[in-house]
Amino acid sequence: MYLTSRLAGGLAMCIISSPVAAQAISESEAAELRAQIAALKAQVERLEARLDSAPPPPLAQAPAVQPPATPPSSETTSIGWKGGPVFSKGAASFKVKGRIQYDAGLLMTPESVQDRAKGYSNELRRLRLGGEGQLGGGFGYKLELELSDNSVDLVDTFISYEKGKWLVTLGNQNAFQSLDELISDTGGSVMERAAFTDAFGFERRLGLSAQYRSGLLLAQAGIFSDSADSLTNDADGPDGGDENNSYGVDGRIVLAPKLGKTQLHFGLSGHWRDFQRLSETPQRYRQRAYLHSANSRFLSTPRIAADGETHYGAEFAGVRGPLWWAGEAHWLRVSRPGLADPTFFGGYGEVGYVLTGESRGYRNGIFGIVKPARPVGSGGWGALQATLRYDYLSLNDRDIVGGTQNAIIAALVWTPVEYLRFNVNYARLDYSDAAILAGGRRDYGVDVIAWRAELDF
Repeated sequence: MYLTSRLAGGLAMCIISSPVAAQAISESEAAELRAQIAALKAQVERLEARLDSAPPPPLAQAPAVQPPATPPSSETTSIGWKGGPVFSKGAASFKVKGRIQYDAGLLMTPESVQDRAKGYSNELRRLRLGGEGQLGGGFGYKLELELSDNSVDLVDTFISYEKGKWLVTLGNQNAFQSLDELISDTGGSVMERAAFTDAFGFERRLGLSAQYRSGLLLAQAGIFSDSADSLTNDADGPDGGDENNSYGVDGRIVLAPKLGKTQLHFGLSGHWRDFQRLSETPQRYRQRAYLHSANSRFLSTPRIAADGETHYGAEFAGVRGPLWWAGEAHWLRVSRPGLADPTFFGGYGEVGYVLTGESRGYRNGIFGIVKPARPVGSGGWGALQATLRYDYLSLNDRDIVGGTQNAIIAALVWTPVEYLRFNVNYARLDYSDAAILAGGRRDYGVDVIAWRAELDF
């Protein structure tokens, strides 16, 4: 400020004291000029005072270093919904799975049958929780635990690898025994599978399998030991544990040609099993009166000292629009050392129709569910399907008498929305050589009315 004032004052004095300026202007003009210079000086001083009171400017700073931009990821996580959440990221995925089945029914027998199975019964048929997914690179997995019959069991529990037309699976899995056995219990046309599938002991087993799919051909084969729960050590067993080392080989081949709008299914399966038991553990083949909550077996063989089994089956099925049909025949031969081998037989035939016009699903050699085209809440009342089935089983052969069954089963299934079903069944079962006596008779008939509510996702 002081320097600026001196410069302004010096400039004024130079102008006034200059001989040229003194000769050019009068005294009055000089006085006026001095007044203007004084005003200018005062204005400059006020401006400098304002500048002196302002805060000093900040020191110059280097510009902030910005982190490099992260390139956008091409594998963002997405969440879908298929009755339960489905998480996906690139080639990896995970789906939550669950199943609830509540059953109830009425078993009506002749008055002379004295057995606790008769009358009303109900149960939580299945409660299943688990998940399945893909890991990338063709690898996948599935893990399910099920509460059934007051015990917790492993159901589908395996890892898999898929490449092109091949699928390899290692773990607890179905051993390709029959069409009806491979259909999901929430996708069946009636509440329970054919009588022979239970009587012959079809179940999931630990093993390694391979499948080949190409066009209309499906080929499946594997080597299996026993079910996961059967392989647990029993220190109190007759051999002090480790007594179960059975193994078997199973295979199935399916041809599924499509003729116009008609999907056909032809299948053959073959199975061989060596019990390989270190001690003599007899086999037994038996079956309930359709209703699972009625636990008594109306058909049952005596205990058979056996060292293995051989069985084989034939399948024929088809679907055209809302109409479908299916039939199977299955023979099981029990190997008895030193004795003639008995052969038991079971089979069924059915026809069904979706009254609301939808078609029953079919994929990879098995039937699927009926998805409602107009579900409840979307302007419709769901899908309704009806089935009529004949179910036969004979456990009589050679010197073995286990009884025979001739059954007619009628079923009505309502699917109001996908993943939820209500199933009502009526069954008439006629027995010969039944294991449970009706007074002194072994030949008689029973009636069953059964219903089920099920949620599957």
